[in-house]
Amino acid sequence: MEHQAYLERIGHEAARLAAIARAAGPEGATPSTPDWNMAKLVKHTGTTHRWVIGIADTREFVNPGDLDLGLPTEVADYPDWFEQGAVDLVKVLGDLDPTTEMWSWAGDDRAGFWSRRMAHETTIHRWDAQSAIGDDDDIDADFAVDGIDERIEYLTPSMKFNPAGIAALSGTGESVHLHTTDTAGEWLLRFTPDGLVWAREHAKGDVALRGSGHDLLLYLVGRRDLEGLEVFGDASVLAAHDAVRHF
Repeated sequence: MEHQAYLERIGHEAARLAAIARAAGPEGATPSTPDWNMAKLVKHTGTTHRWVIGIADTREFVNPGDLDLGLPTEVADYPDWFEQGAVDLVKVLGDLDPTTEMWSWAGDDRAGFWSRRMAHETTIHRWDAQSAIGDDDDIDADFAVDGIDERIEYLTPSMKFNPAGIAALSGTGESVHLHTTDTAGEWLLRFTPDGLVWAREHAKGDVALRGSGHDLLLYLVGRRDLEGLEVFGDASVLAAHDAVRHF
């Protein structure tokens, strides 16, 4: 996908999340993020958007705690606040060439990293909200595959926020093969003494997971366990490295 397509995705998914949050109410439970309710889910996503705006404005790291979020006093107003922040994010990133240098935690210091990251961040949190009201609306296959690519590509740097995940990236060479069934997508992950090595390829792993892009993506970002997936081989490999699904 291109920079502009990711920006359009942010706007589309943010509008959906805001609408769901308004309908569900701020105290609505969000089972896929059990420490939050709907208001906290919306606040988290809106804060993340405003953090990226701050990075885009300075091109440098910004401490989220130093930002003036303009958070409404009433939690019932969070969806409007969130939706406006998404509009502002799309505008700020849209004014930048995707190759523009700006800080990131991933070592990919380009505006294009952030349009992609925020498109997936917003989509997953929209799914969190939508699933909370009993509507498991699938993430479309091609976008889900891009989300799997992004998750695996930046898995190692993302674990700097998760000490258990850092340890789980290493192993003795055990491997996991992922295979999507609704569009082209195959990956091999190998956990070595030096950390994660991966490739987008067809290859035999110690354990294989097979399913839709939607179900594989939700598994990889810790939103589901193995529901909807076929498992072949040694499932203990998955348990040994489960911490890498949480960040």
